[in-house]
Amino acid sequence: MSLNVATLLHESARQNPERTALAIGDTTLSYDMVHGAVQRFAGALRGLGIHPGQHVALLLPNVPQFTIAYFGTLAIGAVVVPLNVLLTPDEVTYHLNDSDAVALVTWEGFFESAEAGFNRTESCHHLIIAKADPTDISAPDGTSSMTGLIATAEPYLDHAPTMPDDPAVILYTSGTTGYPKGAELTHFNMFFNARYCGTSLLPVSADTVSLATLPLFHSFGQTVAHNAVLGRGGTVVLLPRFEPIPALELMQKYRVNLFAGVPTMYFALLHTPEADDYDLDLEYCVSGGAAMPVEVMKAFDEKYGVNILEGYGLSETSPVASFNVLDRPKKAGSIGPPLWGVQFRLEDDEGNIVTETDTPGEICIKGHNVMRGYYKKPEATAEAVIDGWFHTGDIGTRDEDGYYYIVDRKKDMIIRGGFNVYPREIEEVLYGHPAIAEAAVIGVPHERQGEEVKAIVALKPGAQATEEELIAYCKEHLAAYKYPRSFEFQAALPKGPTGKILKRKLS
Repeated sequence: MSLNVATLLHESARQNPERTALAIGDTTLSYDMVHGAVQRFAGALRGLGIHPGQHVALLLPNVPQFTIAYFGTLAIGAVVVPLNVLLTPDEVTYHLNDSDAVALVTWEGFFESAEAGFNRTESCHHLIIAKADPTDISAPDGTSSMTGLIATAEPYLDHAPTMPDDPAVILYTSGTTGYPKGAELTHFNMFFNARYCGTSLLPVSADTVSLATLPLFHSFGQTVAHNAVLGRGGTVVLLPRFEPIPALELMQKYRVNLFAGVPTMYFALLHTPEADDYDLDLEYCVSGGAAMPVEVMKAFDEKYGVNILEGYGLSETSPVASFNVLDRPKKAGSIGPPLWGVQFRLEDDEGNIVTETDTPGEICIKGHNVMRGYYKKPEATAEAVIDGWFHTGDIGTRDEDGYYYIVDRKKDMIIRGGFNVYPREIEEVLYGHPAIAEAAVIGVPHERQGEEVKAIVALKPGAQATEEELIAYCKEHLAAYKYPRSFEFQAALPKGPTGKILKRKLS
């Protein structure tokens, strides 16, 4: 039996060719137009010699070219590697090398970082530039124009016969080692998660209009706001960068009825004074990526007449693992019960299963949504997935109705505006600064972002550095959502008997 995620778009285009698939600004694209571009881009990739199983990286914002490159890559049986558009050249190089990507498709606005990172790689041979102007087929020396490739390629009208367990997407997620790991998600992982979200979780149909402002390189936006909607013949309204006023304008213009966002987006929409000037048709709202403050949820529900459904997932779980659902009572502050076919259990520090309600334990997940493993990292996979159970590192409780609640994180991860930030990765960068002797990175509460990144450092004897200098240094080496916004200087950081820095004593 073969299964390919590209079928989601293919079937919708076959059934509703004239309906609007994508909208951006004042431009709308029908399913027939998008699918035709996908087929031609797939043919272009084949013309470049890219074959099934090879990896194609995308450094693209929420623009139609993402959809075209995404499904075009999948159609030929290649694997999509979506990259965070905020990556620095160093980070681009790492991700391309680690994923063994043979091609990189980049947006013109990120070309400088993309080219610098691409030029340092070993396996990546094709750099393809996508531009906002659909008539511009020019490209710098050594690169190809995405528009030009699509215009001249022979369309690939078939789908590669990928198997359900073949990898479809590699989503990068950081870890306590400081080095990002690629979670390999299969065609079945991605297909079923999107299909479930569009049928059982939400009644998505051809009448659904979704605002996709969650980054499509992120698993939440990719599955819930993009794949689930396109797989049901709905319309995806693209907004490359979230700002409340442009979001409200698009919601009104296209009569958006489905919004998926992180808590910071809901907070911004709730507290924007001009929001009352817009006439909205919101019906369904979902939240994930970070814990939704109960008061924000209640206030938003009341203001907009909706019922925000909060859920939980990770890149390693495709991503959706649990959700409050329409046919059961919503419990504010809860991540809901597990999806159909997904099992949760809680384990204590000794690995014993926690059976009592309201008793904390590490959330472990088993089911059709769990990744194949971390790409080329068998030891990390074996540590994370034990007997089929993925150990999330999140501490939760379960109530008598089977609803789960996140109460803490076992790992040091910081969630800033819905993005996972891992202190170890930032600390590695800080230790590369010539003036720093010791460094620790922590998350501190922030009203808008949920958590903000703070660094505590001790300088080497005789060395000098200002907060402004260290922030600028971090900006050079880290994506914009990762670098510390504040620094605290100490003579020495607190340590335990083994010399380990005690973060619990820092604030």
